[in-house]
Amino acid sequence: MKRNLDGVYFRIKNEDGRWDNICFSDLTDEQKDEMMNGRSEEWLKSLCKHLANVISKIGEQFDLISRYDDEEE
Repeated sequence: MKRNLDGVYFRIKNEDGRWDNICFSDLTDEQKDEMMNGRSEEWLKSLCKHLANVISKIGEQFDLISRYDDEEE
């Protein structure tokens, strides 16, 4: 399912042989590996920071907090 959550798009050839813009988080693991191969450390750090910011914004928007079962509120 294409959710388009992270805003980091890559052009990927789909099953029909046509090009499509797909968010990093919607790629298969194999496609993610292909997109990260050969990238600089700086680029990879930038991607990680961007994805972390997206997770934080989603958490804020939906008031989500991860808790372990043994933690008290």
